[in-house]
Amino acid sequence: MNAQEVKRVAVIGAGTMGHSIAQVFAQAGIEVNLVDIKKNLLDHALQLVKGNLETLASLGRLKAGGIPDILSRVHTTTDLAAAAKGVDFALEAAVEIPEVKKNIFKELERFCPPGAVLASNTSGLDLFNVIEMKDPSRVVIAHWFAPPHIIPLVEVVPGPNTSPAVLQATGDLMKRIGKKPVLMKQFVQRFIVNRIQNAIMLTVLEMMKIIGPVRKRSTSP
Repeated sequence: MNAQEVKRVAVIGAGTMGHSIAQVFAQAGIEVNLVDIKKNLLDHALQLVKGNLETLASLGRLKAGGIPDILSRVHTTTDLAAAAKGVDFALEAAVEIPEVKKNIFKELERFCPPGAVLASNTSGLDLFNVIEMKDPSRVVIAHWFAPPHIIPLVEVVPGPNTSPAVLQATGDLMKRIGKKPVLMKQFVQRFIVNRIQNAIMLTVLEMMKIIGPVRKRSTSP
């Protein structure tokens, strides 16, 4: 995948993260196939995107006249096979249930073009031990933060078999759409930000005497 040549992406899952991620790609001029299991979820997602864009316009972050064009680049469907056809990049943003992700990636590998990068927004699962892929070199994690259309950070995380070219291309694509990616050298559970947040939370709870002293934890993978 050449990040500068990406013309169409698929986002699987139109919920809290997915609709906003789709919006970011559409704002960057990229066509987006947004997938979910029910039409009413997709209709709601489009309303959320429209509301997000109108808020940004009211704050002077984009021109209101450009909203219809952005919305026209978001194509909703309940057909994953159709959504995967011809895409350069696919991002799974579904629920954090291993079996659901396993099935999605099986379908993405089946229906996406061979050169497409297959990414996940997961933050809590060891995706690379969950999914079963014929070609794991094309799989990477691109972990966004809520709300994705506001927070610039994206953690880009490789698995043990992820191609270095896939890792770099994903980082380059994030930069192209206005994000600030952090490329990790290897997978560790919870990545960087969640580890820091967890450490802060545990320390605060200890200081408030809600929990006992926090034991020093290993940071090794």
